[in-house]
Amino acid sequence: MALIRSVRGFTPEIGENCFLAETAVIIGDVKIGRDCSIWYHTVLRGDVNSIRIGNGVNIQDGSVLHTLYQKSTIEIDDHVSIGHNVTIHGATIRSYALIGMGSTLLDHAVIGEGAIVAAGSLVLSRTVIEPYSIWAGVPAKFIKQADPGQSKELNEKIAHNYLMYSDWYK
Repeated sequence: MALIRSVRGFTPEIGENCFLAETAVIIGDVKIGRDCSIWYHTVLRGDVNSIRIGNGVNIQDGSVLHTLYQKSTIEIDDHVSIGHNVTIHGATIRSYALIGMGSTLLDHAVIGEGAIVAAGSLVLSRTVIEPYSIWAGVPAKFIKQADPGQSKELNEKIAHNYLMYSDWYK
């Protein structure tokens, strides 16, 4: 069972039908919607500010989510896929976005609906990524526009697929 801890009077809230890997750590002011999967060695550390995760989100192995004390929060909308070893520090991610493995998103960055952040990218503080665009690099820069219909369909499929696989571990 995942390690779930209260901190500073905040206890994590987990929605229905979520998969939490045995080595996931969820601490403090964290709210997770329904049908989410939080994979192995992932840390959601809401010890200094809030982390809000929508429905149908998958956060893959080794990712770390944290905030800046009294200054930034994390907001992840529905059907977002976050790859392996991603660091999210006080950023906002809109529905259907895909965050590639090994990426880092810094405080107050906003990832638009259906946007794709390529693997290994560094999204600097206060960067605003437009909906349905593809960004890559260190620091991340605009590459091209994505097709909204294909992006939504792909990310819904990815998020659902990870939840389906999580049934194998129950």
